[in-house]
Amino acid sequence: MKNETVLFDDTHHKCVMFSLEDEEHAAHSLSVNQFLIIQNNSAVLIDPGSEVIFSDLYEAISRHIDPKQLKYIFFSHQDPDVAGAIAQWSVATSAKLVISQLWVRFMGHYGLMDMDRILGLEDHGAQITFGSDYLRFIPAHFLHSPGNFSLYDSRSKILFSGDIGAAIASPQNLNKRVDDFEEHRPFLEGFHSRYMASNRFCRAWVQCVRRYDVATIAPQHGSLFHGENATRFLEWFENVEGGAEHCDTLYGCEKT
Repeated sequence: MKNETVLFDDTHHKCVMFSLEDEEHAAHSLSVNQFLIIQNNSAVLIDPGSEVIFSDLYEAISRHIDPKQLKYIFFSHQDPDVAGAIAQWSVATSAKLVISQLWVRFMGHYGLMDMDRILGLEDHGAQITFGSDYLRFIPAHFLHSPGNFSLYDSRSKILFSGDIGAAIASPQNLNKRVDDFEEHRPFLEGFHSRYMASNRFCRAWVQCVRRYDVATIAPQHGSLFHGENATRFLEWFENVEGGAEHCDTLYGCEKT
């Protein structure tokens, strides 16, 4: 499938990226990635997106595993391009819905009424066993959401980073892989300087991530960073200046 890429497969453990979007309104919407981790007869769905793509994503997942076998659905944060279809997924599966505890009280506004289905993550994150391996929820608060997490898969060594690493208009998005970091970097700069809260949070996240053996960084928007390019991204991101550093420019108010 043109909108589907297998990122890892060792016969027992598989990671798949889908790049489904609202094609009818593509000119006015964000290009998004959704991810699926499968181990044996269990699966985790990551950032499934809006109601508009629900049917297409459900069908795409069905080519790999029965959606009824989804054990967890993880939402890195509360935005509609991440969690817009949370009510549909709660009906279509019996999966636990994993999101920051900060957003649990808002889920009724998405049409989700069964709060017992939600696993609210505490601020420091969590680690869960997944088959013979583990998944680690890494804090990414204020990058850009105040309640935000990345997800590290220990088997594939893929870090699913949410909006961190997002690039909207890079030509390298066409093949979903960053081949030249310096060529790709200009497409990262505007988004990250505007959406990240401050450099302090960028540095804190990189410090947490470096505890793990990361082979690939997979953002929710744009292209993947593999190997050396993943290292280059972390080196760049820990020096990003965000909203706090650009406060005067953003507000346009003279200092008093």
